[in-house]
Amino acid sequence: RNTSRPFTHIDTWVFDLDNTLYPHHVNLWHQVDARIGEFVSAFLDVSADEARRIQKDYYRRYGTTMRGMMTEHGVHADDYLAYVHKIDHSPLQPNPDMGAAIAKLPGRKLILTNGSTDHADKVLQRLGIGAHFEAVFDIIAAELEPKPAPQTYQKFLRDHGVNPLMSAMFEDLARNLVVPHQLGMTTVLVVPDGTKEVVREDWELEGRDAAHVDHVTDDLTGFLEKLTTS
Repeated sequence: RNTSRPFTHIDTWVFDLDNTLYPHHVNLWHQVDARIGEFVSAFLDVSADEARRIQKDYYRRYGTTMRGMMTEHGVHADDYLAYVHKIDHSPLQPNPDMGAAIAKLPGRKLILTNGSTDHADKVLQRLGIGAHFEAVFDIIAAELEPKPAPQTYQKFLRDHGVNPLMSAMFEDLARNLVVPHQLGMTTVLVVPDGTKEVVREDWELEGRDAAHVDHVTDDLTGFLEKLTTS
């Protein structure tokens, strides 16, 4: 593996939220995914199958289905976000070990998500790790332009005064690490541990061998613990 980018100089730790700070197999995102399908179907008055096809097409082409729905059909972000994030967060269990590992990391911790702050707050509250994060940069802060758009990362870095050369980015989608790596961030791809069934498309699970991925882990807590004990 190319480990030319170590963590010795890192003073800012940036985390994606969904499927990164909690395991894929909780399938919380699967609930959101289903709600998106319902929203698209109702808004466009199409069948569930057709809605699914449109949803995935926009997700691929625009970074999020929401962006596609806004661009192509004039959907209001507020309505969309309120609907798709109305899910049951109870499958998430408190993760004090991960909280302790994050707390030990030297410097600032921030969240960069394509979701909403409201959703992020609920997730962090369930995990019991919210106190460790200085701020959440969400899709509203990104002016509704999702990762992997370059301007979203640039706005995040600017808004929070982050030096990319001194920061690390943790993500579950390899395509969302291309720009951070170009900007000089140390990149970590968080992948499913392989023991549980995960509901993901093949392309979402690709990229672990890509040049823009510096490190790969299927155990975020263990990975972070090693960084502060070595």
